[in-house]
Amino acid sequence: MPIKIPMSLPAAEALIKENIFVMDEARAVTQDIRPLKIAIMNLMPTKIVTETQFLRLLSNTPLQIDITLLNTASHQSKNTSEEHLATFYKTFDEVKNEKFDGLIITGAPVELLDFKDVDYWDELCELVAWAKKNVYSTMYVCWGAYAGLYINHGIEKRALDKKVSGVFRHKTLVPEYPLVRGFNKEFSAPHSRYSGVDREDVEKVDDLLILAESDEAGIYLVANKNGREFFVTGHCEYDFDTLRNEYERDVAKGINPEVPKHYFPDDDPTKTPVSTWRAHAHLMYANWLNYYVYQNTPYDLNEML
Repeated sequence: MPIKIPMSLPAAEALIKENIFVMDEARAVTQDIRPLKIAIMNLMPTKIVTETQFLRLLSNTPLQIDITLLNTASHQSKNTSEEHLATFYKTFDEVKNEKFDGLIITGAPVELLDFKDVDYWDELCELVAWAKKNVYSTMYVCWGAYAGLYINHGIEKRALDKKVSGVFRHKTLVPEYPLVRGFNKEFSAPHSRYSGVDREDVEKVDDLLILAESDEAGIYLVANKNGREFFVTGHCEYDFDTLRNEYERDVAKGINPEVPKHYFPDDDPTKTPVSTWRAHAHLMYANWLNYYVYQNTPYDLNEML
């Protein structure tokens, strides 16, 4: 698809090498269509890597998409240069008078903190409240999913006894639901987290529907029945080596982590892992863009309810 991003963004070169159609802004303005406006609140420390991962998944439909990258004003990134942020990112204050077809809120490495101890918590709460009237459909990912479930539905996250890390098998529970249309009955997806939510707490909320779960990793995909909110507890956007990089990072720190489950061939971290989840990831984001953004968002975003 023609995903519209600045050609100087580091992700652009990576996507072009993968033969993904990237459209520069000069060409995009010559097309007589309204692109979908998608914002990504990138809470991950490795922002450039995360940009590329999500832009790759948003590039798999024939729709033109105009991407806005967001970062928090209340937290200073230690892993991304100020120059990169100033060039390619906006803060919430800079876009709060705009409307968007879709929003993605990524995960963040703050799971061991209480929500209110996160330094940008108030800013995130403001963003989530704003999204209800100014964004047609929002995708919450990993820690972002737990934050969204808590803010919007009062569902508490719980700390796990140990980190859930690996690639796990999941069951599609509602195959007729458009977001999971075309999914296999069972599919793989990566997880990397210290938190979870209880199934019983989700089932108590009438507006929510569990679409997929894993016997080992628990709930994976939850939808608000109105199609305006989706919560993904895993990281299907991950590259084939992201879990390996996290594992090797923690080994170097002396944390003595467990080897990610079902990830390395023969569970041997000296062997190169293989992605078994990319097709599922592309399909899920293509379904989201098609069924819950493109087909439902009004042409004039000012008419959004």
